Amino acid sequence: MSESPSTRTEAVAGYSMRIGDRWADALDGARFETANPYTGAAWASVPDASPADLELAVEAATAAMAGEWGRISGFERARHMRRFADVLERDAAELARLESTDNGKLLRETSVQTKALPEWLRYFAGIADKLQGDVIPGQNPDFLIYTRHEPVGVVGAIVPWNSPLSLLMWKLAPLLAAGCTLVVKPSEYTPVTALELAKRAEEAGLPPGVINVVTGCGPELGAALVAHPGVRHIAFTGSPSVGIKVAQGAAGHLARTTLELGGKSAQLVFPDADLDAAVDGVISGIFAASGQTCVAGSRLLVHDDIHDDFVDRLAKRAGAIVLGDPLDPGTEMGPLANRAQLDVVSGFVTRATTDGGRVAAGGSTDPARGELFYRPTIVTDVQWDMELAQEEIFGPVLAVLRFTTEDDAVRIANATRFGLAAGLWTSDVRRAHRIAHRLRAGNVWINTYRKVAPDVPFGGSGFSGWGRESGVDAVREYAETKAIWVDLAGTRRDPFVLG
Repeated sequence: MSESPSTRTEAVAGYSMRIGDRWADALDGARFETANPYTGAAWASVPDASPADLELAVEAATAAMAGEWGRISGFERARHMRRFADVLERDAAELARLESTDNGKLLRETSVQTKALPEWLRYFAGIADKLQGDVIPGQNPDFLIYTRHEPVGVVGAIVPWNSPLSLLMWKLAPLLAAGCTLVVKPSEYTPVTALELAKRAEEAGLPPGVINVVTGCGPELGAALVAHPGVRHIAFTGSPSVGIKVAQGAAGHLARTTLELGGKSAQLVFPDADLDAAVDGVISGIFAASGQTCVAGSRLLVHDDIHDDFVDRLAKRAGAIVLGDPLDPGTEMGPLANRAQLDVVSGFVTRATTDGGRVAAGGSTDPARGELFYRPTIVTDVQWDMELAQEEIFGPVLAVLRFTTEDDAVRIANATRFGLAAGLWTSDVRRAHRIAHRLRAGNVWINTYRKVAPDVPFGGSGFSGWGRESGVDAVREYAETKAIWVDLAGTRRDPFVLG
């Protein structure tokens, strides 16, 4: 008989922060514990850093920019990144287990994510030695004018708890290619894997100070990182409300920002779609990762002609989803990451039924599985302006809306302050492209959903943020373009005339 999660005990592993060339505890000795969402038991202890610890990390990152890392060529940076990729490839299985233990995500999903980490490093290593500028002809042949792409400097990253390793790598790989250094503050709910990543960076031989990890509870540490004048770029993934504060804090010292924020992504299903494939895509889009992903397809727009049949199919599939231990390969959905998120999800569903929504599947917790489990939930009779259709839930809750025409579908899909992702299911290739062009989303998937790759830019607009992660565009986020003028003629000019 398997042991229930509430009766399991785990040894608590002790971790230190990575600052410069050393593993460090907080200056005041403070620590906190992180719990396994499935068992509810503390399993790791990490330092609870203060702004004084953060200051040391920024100093270390600044010193690395001025030292070895700042002096080496793009070819040498690429070699470092490839060695790092080799170490991560070797340890992908262990990193996946640690990630699932820290945030409750399915091992079969974290395994895919950790196996992809080396791909991001290798792709951006291929860009590191190709950051070449341009020679500009100019109006006057007496001048040689050319450009250089130079690293912006120290980058501060704030990473959430839902996919901490992947979302850290989306920032880390392009900033390393650009020649920057990093100070990262992981979520207090999932601090372990960032520290494990830093351990492997050290093994791979990255110079001290290139990757610094500070851990801490509460908002003070993140706010100090955003406001630090030595941090020249803030890369943040999280909620729009916090993203606005990050943008405001960074603006105080004119630091650049990349903001990957929330989503309320729509999946549009037309009558001519392969409905079996569409059911699979919708189920994966909302219930994978227990709905705790920014690109969750949390709004389903179904054509009137197929609405009832399609919802029935979805409800049956949702009811059959296997909930359980994230480390068990037979589990199809794990727990939510923490109690606060469970309360948020439950509150949304309760209010939706009050507003006129009808629960077609799920709609409640599953205490028999564990205290943080919420059943896969489908709510129908949702109107476009209801809270359930407008606000990000970040949980396994699907809001179903009807449409009758293409214009109808596009209008409803775009009727949100978010602009991150959308899915489109149809066998009509003309319609597919026509609607994809009209959808206000940074990522549109046609007859598939939730696909990402290192060479494809990812990001959104509106309350989904700005800037791009992945693809060549991501490196440009971390580089400044410098224009250089060389006087070839040596002719004296009027010093009071510009040009």
